Amino acid sequence: MNPRHLSSLNPSSSLKSRFTKAFLRSLLKINKKTPFPYRPKEVFHRCRRVKVAADKSLACAVGSRRAWSRAMLCKIRRRALRRGRKQRPSVRRIIVGNQTTNWGYCLKKKKMSDDQEVGIDQASKLRKLVPGGEAMDLCSLLDEAAHYIKCLNTQVQVMRRIANFYSP
Repeated sequence: MNPRHLSSLNPSSSLKSRFTKAFLRSLLKINKKTPFPYRPKEVFHRCRRVKVAADKSLACAVGSRRAWSRAMLCKIRRRALRRGRKQRPSVRRIIVGNQTTNWGYCLKKKKMSDDQEVGIDQASKLRKLVPGGEAMDLCSLLDEAAHYIKCLNTQVQVMRRIANFYSP
C-alpha cells in the first residue's frame, strides 16, 4: 500500500476533519468571549468573527502548500495587526505620467480582439475571487481556483452539518 492510500483511510488526516476540528475550536473561543449578542452591532461583529474563523480554519487545514491559503492567512494577520493599531491601511500610489495608479498596475491597454478581452476580463474577475490570485499566471490561477472551490465546498458541507446538528 502506498502512503497516500493509507492517509485516505485515516479520517483524522482528511481536509474535512482538520477543518472541523479547527473551526469548532474557534467557535468555542468566540462563544466564550460573547455568549449571546443582544444588539445588532454585536450580532454583526459576531458574524464577522465566525466568517474569519471559518476562513482561517480552512486555510490552516489546507496548510501552506497552496498560494490561496497563504494569501488568506496573511490577509487575516494584516487585518488583526491593523485592528491592534487602530489605523486605516495605507494605499501605495504610483504616478505614471499624469495618471495615478494603485499597486503599480499600468493604465495603458493594448488593442486586443473581442475574444482576448473577454478572456482577460474573466481572468481578472477570477483573480479577484481567489485569495492571492493577483500575482499568479493564468495556469496557476486556474489550478488554485479549482482547489479553492473544492475547499469552499468542504467548508459549506461541514458548516451545514454543524448547523443541522444544533438546530431542532
